[in-house]
Amino acid sequence: MPFSPSADTRRTSPTLLLSLLAAWLLATLGWRPLLLPDEGRYAEVARAMLHGDALVPMLDGLPFFHKPPLFYWLDIAAMHVVGENAFAGRFGAMVGAWLMGAALLVAMRRWHGPRAATIALGVLATTPFFFIGAQYANHDMLVGGLIAAAVLAIARAVDKPPQVDLRWLVGGWVLCALAMLAKGLIGVVLPALVIGPWLLAQGRWRQVIGLLHPLALLAFVAVAAPWFIAMQLRYPGFFDYFFVEQHFRRFAQSNFNNVHGAWFFIVAMPLLTLPWALWLPVAVKRAWAGRGAVNGLYTWWLIAVLGFFSIPSSKLVGYALPALAPWCALLALAVSGTATGGQRRAWPWVMGAAALACVAIVGAVAWKAPQSSRALALQLAARIAPGDTVVMVDEYYYDVPFYARLAKPVVIASRWDDPELPTRDNWRKEVFDAARFAPALGKQLLKPPDKLDALTCGTGTVWFIAPPAEAARVSALPGAERTFSDQRADLWRVPAHACP
Repeated sequence: MPFSPSADTRRTSPTLLLSLLAAWLLATLGWRPLLLPDEGRYAEVARAMLHGDALVPMLDGLPFFHKPPLFYWLDIAAMHVVGENAFAGRFGAMVGAWLMGAALLVAMRRWHGPRAATIALGVLATTPFFFIGAQYANHDMLVGGLIAAAVLAIARAVDKPPQVDLRWLVGGWVLCALAMLAKGLIGVVLPALVIGPWLLAQGRWRQVIGLLHPLALLAFVAVAAPWFIAMQLRYPGFFDYFFVEQHFRRFAQSNFNNVHGAWFFIVAMPLLTLPWALWLPVAVKRAWAGRGAVNGLYTWWLIAVLGFFSIPSSKLVGYALPALAPWCALLALAVSGTATGGQRRAWPWVMGAAALACVAIVGAVAWKAPQSSRALALQLAARIAPGDTVVMVDEYYYDVPFYARLAKPVVIASRWDDPELPTRDNWRKEVFDAARFAPALGKQLLKPPDKLDALTCGTGTVWFIAPPAEAARVSALPGAERTFSDQRADLWRVPAHACP
């Protein structure tokens, strides 16, 4: 969403700016195939819910409770309109990004004026971290956008002390509830961690108490609670798995992937936000000067979010997205402050170059299409019959059911009796955990790898998808024919036969 050097940022309509932001994010949403594992996993969960139970996230036909359903519901809505494709699979992320931009624009127009707000939206929109996050099908951008909107709404509710604006407060709590439906407890924990200490540091404890208005809390419970209660009633043990295991144990344990030191986000944020991070020294100097309560909010917001996610050993760059709005606000104020008077106004040209870089990154990924099974899935879709069975051997190819439009779950042959399986953070653990909530179906779908011949007993053709390392095992089956092969997987057709 670049701006020309002659653009009058003071007169640009917010409606026009947000329409341009939507067009900017939507234009490249369907350019590239789904990447593995995240995009294939979450897009297929949404597709399975579209054709099954819209309340229960499903992974290979099994209840999948790693994340709540809001992202999937948004994708389902998009699939109803544009079909089951990568565009729809990323729609939830795009919505989160647009909400972040809208919230930042509205807040900064009030606190800093139209010019600074317009520059801030441009900085955010052309930051590669933001743009790629908006084009990536997982829950991080959605929860990041909702948390940003919640923090800014609640800050607006208390920006005229000692009063608390009830309309903005209720809106903020509703946004927290939606953030909780997007990714869990951080949807309410992070806004509380940002707003509470910020107010207390200014001695505004009466407003802290005012944040707990009964109407606001009731709105939060009315939006957030029903789905979680329904899942616990339907699947006993859901609360323990979702809240205790997926939140507290995961936060405290160190046996998950992507282990990094406490330095991780300090290094990652400037790199992910180039070229705008070049204004970081000016932004730090302005923040250190402590000009106003709102600048203090931006600074504490960054410290709270990045500090919170620096505690666990497992760190992903997407965890920093809830801190992107204040980061870009501080950078935009630095850009705005250095682009006045007789100084050379370089920022519009930087914005144009940054926009081109964002599009180039998406184009490069679309061209290379790393770790996509789309070609194999399309081959399978062209040849599979309604009564056929699909078996994946020692690997789960998340995007194959999505692209092949499979109507029933696949059988997965792997070492399900491995005692180390519950301790490893990988696809096996995801499927294994899901089977805990539907053990009978799990027994039908999760099979040992040394009994592949038994899976071909019946009347329909069996299609085996296996990595090249398993070629000898599959090729030994009677009548096995390899119909597709690439560096990631082979597709085998094995005719069914009668078994004793």
